[in-house]
Amino acid sequence: MHGEVNKRRKNRRPTMVDVAREAGVALRTVSRVVNDDATVGSELAKRVHDAIAALDYRPDERARHLRLGVTGTLGAAVRQLSHVNPVLRAVERAARAADLMVLAASTEDDERLERRVVESMCRRRFDGIVLEPIGADHGYLLPELAAGLSLVAVDRPVLGLEVDCVISDNMAGIQAAYGHLTAHGHRRIAYIGDDERIFTAQERASAFRASVAGAGGGLDGMVHTGPIEPGRIARALTTARAGGATAVITGNATISVEVVRGSDDRRMAIVGFDDSELATLLRPDLTVVAQDDQAIGATAIDLLRSRIADHGRPVTRVTVPVELLARGSGEQPPP
Repeated sequence: MHGEVNKRRKNRRPTMVDVAREAGVALRTVSRVVNDDATVGSELAKRVHDAIAALDYRPDERARHLRLGVTGTLGAAVRQLSHVNPVLRAVERAARAADLMVLAASTEDDERLERRVVESMCRRRFDGIVLEPIGADHGYLLPELAAGLSLVAVDRPVLGLEVDCVISDNMAGIQAAYGHLTAHGHRRIAYIGDDERIFTAQERASAFRASVAGAGGGLDGMVHTGPIEPGRIARALTTARAGGATAVITGNATISVEVVRGSDDRRMAIVGFDDSELATLLRPDLTVVAQDDQAIGATAIDLLRSRIADHGRPVTRVTVPVELLARGSGEQPPP
């Protein structure tokens, strides 16, 4: 697939002129159909739509906005849009240093919203896109990649497509967390993670299962993955305790907060994946596997600029090391 994409990347995007030629109609007719003019006859409209499908034509949103005198885009200059997303913050800083502007949009872990957001960015002909992928099927991006879209994935790869990506060393992070807890005397360790349809969640859960198996331990009642919902996490914590767990590894910072919230006087030892500002406000402070957000953001922008400069270069996948920060919660001995 990689060779096919690189070959097609040299092709230009089809234009309205190409659609008009394919359909055998006037350019103005294509314009009217694209802009949903109801006065175009059904036969002509069908010929234009057939040509659009055959050529995989996608309107240039910028041209339409220029005709209408609007952009279809709103600006939001707030204090810290990226405050809760450290990787986005790092991407923004690295882009700013390269004299690039980042316009960000949230996909809210919703595959349909992700596609809507990404396709909108494609129509606006952004120089490049940094994507934290959610969906399992990104085939809709193949024509865009073929036409020259520069795309870099962060945190997880774009499944099914050969595109540049930057990820953390999830396996090494979980192995470090597990080894740290066993070194402090824990033998029954639970894992509470995110939905395994997400690449990072699946990688971390798999690494935990492998760590337990390597140590000769049992997994019954010790692995709990699913949506990030307080009720689900509270139930997982209760089940883990009932199964004899004396320590827990969490799959991300949000889950860490819920686990700490659900702890009582019989506090379990905790190691969280992902650092956060809240980690040092707890008592004891939270031991974490910290990702290098600055390196991820800077690498993503470097890869994006390289791809913009040379669409034919080999696809690059960078794995960024993680670091275990011992702060107290992961060093508590078993009761």
